[in-house]
Amino acid sequence: MWFVVIGVLLILLKLIEFGPVGGLSWWWVLSPFVLAVLWWEFADKSGYTKRKEMDKMDARKEERRQRSMDALGQGDKQRKRR
Repeated sequence: MWFVVIGVLLILLKLIEFGPVGGLSWWWVLSPFVLAVLWWEFADKSGYTKRKEMDKMDARKEERRQRSMDALGQGDKQRKRR
């Protein structure tokens, strides 16, 4: 995501010819998009994306379980009082 944001900023700076970015070649300005594609490809092939998705799902599942236990009076807060 950061590569895309940097790429868009570089394009805007290149179009308004701001500072040293105005003199850069278009290849340098567009290179963050190539890096973004390479990162996404690596993240998908290495399982990083799937692992992050599963971690989020596990956290939501645990939160939902904890809310259910609290609603039933079985949560950690209820056990400590006894």
